[in-house]
Amino acid sequence: MSFSNYLEDAVLNHVFGGSSYTAPTTLYVALFTSAPSDTGGGTEVSGGAYARQTGAFTVSSGTASNSSAIEYPTATADYGTVVAMGIFDASSGGNLLAYGSLTTSKNVSTGDVLRFNASAIDITLN
Repeated sequence: MSFSNYLEDAVLNHVFGGSSYTAPTTLYVALFTSAPSDTGGGTEVSGGAYARQTGAFTVSSGTASNSSAIEYPTATADYGTVVAMGIFDASSGGNLLAYGSLTTSKNVSTGDVLRFNASAIDITLN
């Protein structure tokens, strides 16, 4: 996964610029049918009972991983082919913090449930 420009600037300002960054108390995992980039964008899934889901992360040995499963509601309409995910600081709108492509894209149809098992999402800095 990659950091967005927003988070890169916030961290740099926090460490080197003297401007404090307060980490969000809740993180939200979004699904995309067209991947975002450092500046945001992309096409987030909408409709069909889709909603960003909360995710909790733990850091160990330089990697942040989701500490429990993240499961989306049963799709009541087709989402399309999910190719990427993003982590936000709000349940809607908000700031994109990190994003990445899925290892394998997933076509989510009516009646499907998309789930990320615990430790399936890894975030590292390089």
